[in-house]
Amino acid sequence: MNINDFRNGSGPSPGEAGRSDMFKEFEATELYCPRCKRAVPVRKRLLLVIPEGDKYEYLCAFCAESVGSKIDRQQKPLSVIV
Repeated sequence: MNINDFRNGSGPSPGEAGRSDMFKEFEATELYCPRCKRAVPVRKRLLLVIPEGDKYEYLCAFCAESVGSKIDRQQKPLSVIV
């Protein structure tokens, strides 16, 4: 895809549309830790299970400081049986 595709209003070709699906979710491997004052490897910990998806917290691998969070959206809707 090049800049002219955006100017004339045409979107990605059918072959390029499939490639964009691979970038919908990212996993952090390193994040900035304010306590260590540098980018550090992180551990992902499940924090909550909520209707919107699973909420994860990223922890510094060295000092266990919380350095971020992420909600992992579920593919299918959650059904609650009462």
